[in-house]
Amino acid sequence: MKKVAIVTLSYNNEKDTAECIESINNLNTSTFDLSVIVVDNGSNSKFNPSAKIRARIQNSKLNKGQLNIIRSEENLGFAEGNNIGIRYSLEEGAEYILLLNNDTLIDKNLIVELIKTIESSDKIGIVVPKIYFAPGYEFHKDRYEEKEKGKVIWYAGGEIDWKNVIGHHRGVDEVDHNQFDKTEETEFATGCCMLIKKEVFEKIGAFDKNYYLYYEDSDFSERTKKAGYKILFNPKAIVWHKNAGSAGGSGSKLQDYYITRNRILFSIKYAPLRSKLAVLKESVKILLKGRDWQRRAVADFYFGKLGKGSYEE
Repeated sequence: MKKVAIVTLSYNNEKDTAECIESINNLNTSTFDLSVIVVDNGSNSKFNPSAKIRARIQNSKLNKGQLNIIRSEENLGFAEGNNIGIRYSLEEGAEYILLLNNDTLIDKNLIVELIKTIESSDKIGIVVPKIYFAPGYEFHKDRYEEKEKGKVIWYAGGEIDWKNVIGHHRGVDEVDHNQFDKTEETEFATGCCMLIKKEVFEKIGAFDKNYYLYYEDSDFSERTKKAGYKILFNPKAIVWHKNAGSAGGSGSKLQDYYITRNRILFSIKYAPLRSKLAVLKESVKILLKGRDWQRRAVADFYFGKLGKGSYEE
């Protein structure tokens, strides 16, 4: 049978990681062999996070060979943290890799559905699911009736506004009334959950660690398409995202820094010329009038200080 590896990052959040693995326990694995790689991405070693994860999942149906925890002594960011798991999975012979946020819960037929789509054509390199907010984790909690919770869309495919170089999740905040129930191409895959063929990694490599956090999935999507592969959205594959905001809320210094810097980097690499010029012009305004971490982000971009950059927690 084909080999599928799930790669998930854990950073000072063993509770969510354990709950994610509990949902993985319920997967329908009748058509593939499964392995799970948890990358402990520089969690505070004082609290022995790897041991805590193992303690929480001691009743997991996954046997010792199926579940591996890899420890990184430093936080390498979303990009390189995932790359550790990707490289390990490929070395172990994985034919497909599912990148999955640890603050998610998954439907039992998630991988069966994703594989069904990805194997329908050699031209398909990535398949993404429909992702709902987990109940109680919606952006606008008071907007929905109780019966609607768990059916509020977080992602139903991705679109990029190339004029402004901003990515959008299709359907976000909408209650699902089957308005996004067509399997179709989508512009970018979300790092929250995507199934990737090993051939894609062989052709384009893994995530670009220069991004560290944010826009690495959009960059990976662009490289995938430039290599001749399609990205498809399968609405029958379902994930629930807790969207806990572990990376800080909108306007946090972390978002100010990485989104500002990486948007410029992404624009320079992929945007149309007019959009590139507009983003560069905007960056000058940020240097003059932006918030502290936005200004530092722009300066770091121009000085080539990428990866983790200057950010300090």
